[in-house]
Amino acid sequence: MRTIGKHSLCLGLAAALALGLAACGQPQQTSSPAASSPSASSQAAGEGAAPAAAERQLTLSPEGAALDGQPLAEGETGAVTVSHDIVYYQADQGPGYGEGAAEEEHTAEEAAAHTVVTIREPGTYRVSGQLPQGQLAVDLGQGAAEDPEAVVTVILDGAEVTCTVAPAFLAYNVYECGDREGDSPTVDTSGAGIRVVLADGSQNRFTGSHVARIYQEGTTEKLHKYDGAFYSKMSMVIEGEQAGTGSLWIEGDNEGLDSELHLTINGGEISISAQDDGINTNEDGVSVTTVNGGTLRVEGGLGAEGDGIDSNGHLVINGGSVYASSNQRSPDGGLDADGQILLNGGTVVALGVRNDAASSSSAQQYLELSFASTLPAGSQVVLANPAGEALFDFTTGRAAQSVTLSSPQLEQGVDYTLTVDGVVQAYTGHQAGGFPGRPGGFGGPRGERPQPPEGMEPPKGMTEPPEGMAEPPEGMPEPPEGMAEPPEGMTERPDRPAPPQQPTGGAQEAAGGPSTRFTLEEGVHTFSGITGSAQESGRTAVTFTAQLAVGADGSVTLSNVQADQPVDASHIQLTVTDQPSEDYAASCLLSEGEEALAAILPTQPGDYQLTIGVFGEEAYTGSSQFAFTIPG
Repeated sequence: MRTIGKHSLCLGLAAALALGLAACGQPQQTSSPAASSPSASSQAAGEGAAPAAAERQLTLSPEGAALDGQPLAEGETGAVTVSHDIVYYQADQGPGYGEGAAEEEHTAEEAAAHTVVTIREPGTYRVSGQLPQGQLAVDLGQGAAEDPEAVVTVILDGAEVTCTVAPAFLAYNVYECGDREGDSPTVDTSGAGIRVVLADGSQNRFTGSHVARIYQEGTTEKLHKYDGAFYSKMSMVIEGEQAGTGSLWIEGDNEGLDSELHLTINGGEISISAQDDGINTNEDGVSVTTVNGGTLRVEGGLGAEGDGIDSNGHLVINGGSVYASSNQRSPDGGLDADGQILLNGGTVVALGVRNDAASSSSAQQYLELSFASTLPAGSQVVLANPAGEALFDFTTGRAAQSVTLSSPQLEQGVDYTLTVDGVVQAYTGHQAGGFPGRPGGFGGPRGERPQPPEGMEPPKGMTEPPEGMAEPPEGMPEPPEGMAEPPEGMTERPDRPAPPQQPTGGAQEAAGGPSTRFTLEEGVHTFSGITGSAQESGRTAVTFTAQLAVGADGSVTLSNVQADQPVDASHIQLTVTDQPSEDYAASCLLSEGEEALAAILPTQPGDYQLTIGVFGEEAYTGSSQFAFTIPG
């Protein structure tokens, strides 16, 4: 014994692939299946014929495993071994052992109940059967990382593995084709040492845990740390067979699918649900997550936090269909990368609190939609062209405020219409950034939630405009020169938001009158401050003013938030995000008081945006946005 050591995707996209997305091609799985039997092709090949020399048959069972029909005994050496030698985080080891919390500890008895089936020689292995308490591992030994021949192809053909103390799949030592020093969104993983192939027609399921950081003895250096249920220490490729109809379900009690360097997905149908990040590639500034094909459904952040897809380097989508959602309460996104996000092809639907901004170098058109307040779970979102044809039509399974859409069908110069639950939406600006994803938002810079005192009244000053505030007198028939908001009663709205103006306090108003025409232009992909159109919905339009100032020392103050209609403070949401959307999102309701307002204000140098919008109010709609900069 080596002791060193739920859910279907909630994007509601059954109708989504009535999206006008026939290009998605492959059938959609709507339930969480058990692993299937080996595919018909492999069964036929095995009837009356020995397996081909290049492919070996590895069959899992509760008792262990068999290779090419021969049972494997514990203690035997060879191409595949069976043992109870599993890396896990031991209980009761003290602070010098590692960084695991109490809930991440496991007893020796729990670990010993797991059977580890380890592939130890290069080659191709077709894996089927069930391992209800165990792990499928790959370990070609020390030195494999530098050996281009140390390559294993695992064909999953009706495999099901469950592990409660560690990842259900773990690749340790194989050839590493990548460079840990590079920083490019283009990497070649064709020689990756671990390749996972989903056999046509097969269903495969891996339900796993993780291993918290374990120290090297006498130090705080990492000995072991495996965050995902399906994990590789080396660059990994996942793909389908010829028809691309094989499926893989991954469920993680921490992260889902992880690679320590690069991850490339070329095909197959992959569904992931995870308590933290759905997909994560770990090497800071270097890792590249690439999607070239297949159908990928990722539901991250089922616990306290987590992104859908998170690359510590770059994220590149060249093809396939990607549906990703994040935690709905923390400042996370369906798409997150420390480097570039390149949307070059395929179909993308990403929902989050704050999706990271895509790169303007993307080869394909995309829309980044930032709503002024939370879209509740169950909201039907439709993006249609002028002919009324839906390019996207899906239902949010979770609350979200940031939505990224990309498709080969999107074009520049086309006026698209966006509806939510049948209500035409309007935007007020082109600033990037999403918003925290639950009514009431979050009070701290990284999304800590303050609890408003019961019966809290709106902050003092809400009903009285601040001195010098650029608010037109009631009934004024024409707005002052440069004022972006049309006068009350105007029936026709401009096609684009009006130019920005400079309110008191030094913050620039980021938008003007709302527009219902979502039109992609050169350099214009982001639409913010999105709310239901007052004209289309019959609700009363609301605009907001505020006194927002940045001091010489970089301190930000916010006060005197005003609405031009009698909206209750509990239905006014204030959100601050960084520009472009990368690291910062914080929000609160006006009713939470002055301390909550102060808590959402950033302190680090950078460009930011304040959005004030109506939340959860049937009679009113509207938002206003203000841009400000904290100097470096």
